[in-house]
Amino acid sequence: QVQLVESGGGLVQPGRSTKLSCQASGRILSSNVMAWYRQAPGKERELVAHITGDGTTGYSGSVKGRFTISRDNAKNTVYLQMDSLKPEDTAVYYCKAVRVWDGIAFNDYWGQGTQVTVSS
Repeated sequence: QVQLVESGGGLVQPGRSTKLSCQASGRILSSNVMAWYRQAPGKERELVAHITGDGTTGYSGSVKGRFTISRDNAKNTVYLQMDSLKPEDTAVYYCKAVRVWDGIAFNDYWGQGTQVTVSS
């Protein structure tokens, strides 16, 4: 079984920082691509950042330069450092494990999501 559990977030003032964590368990390998998505009310879920097994990262234009994705393979954990937060960053943030081999097929797995609200 693959399980992703996000933590962190909550209410943050504009301009401040917060850090999300995604604890992975199961068949997820250090070589698997991991990603953070977010979904704001009334909007579609969007990709925020991703990180490959060798540490290559990518970001959406709206967060580039403000957010940093990282991973600690020894702890099976992926992080999203969020700086200079804006009200438009308010959303539920989801962790995703991409193309995990479960012994039969490749599947994507999602965490349950964690709310980030940016407001004064």
